[in-house]
Amino acid sequence: MAVIRRGRQFLIIRRAAEVAAPGMLCFPGGGIEPGETEEKALVRELLEELGVGGRPRRRLWRRMTPWGVDLAWWLVELDSNRPIVPNPAEVAECLWLTETELEQREDLLESNRRFLAAWRNGEIDLP
Repeated sequence: MAVIRRGRQFLIIRRAAEVAAPGMLCFPGGGIEPGETEEKALVRELLEELGVGGRPRRRLWRRMTPWGVDLAWWLVELDSNRPIVPNPAEVAECLWLTETELEQREDLLESNRRFLAAWRNGEIDLP
């Protein structure tokens, strides 16, 4: 997952109707293809989902979901010279939301809610 900040806001996507967990909010990102590192997968996913480049800076947190999916959240810096253009096959919309706004959303994926709780509890060093 790409953790991208602008001031106090996070870049969040609403998943398209055609993908898993349709309509839910989450950080951008996706699966790792064979032979990819986490960093390369993030760069590819940002291009596929948002049409924008990014530079993974460091892994912030890693957790296994109750259903056995290994997830990692990375601090990512977006390329500033390219606009975000969501791919409608994967992303219904992009939102910039604060931690408080995210926590109030019932449509936030639980794994992302756990990331925010870990950050709030000091388990994650996020500048």
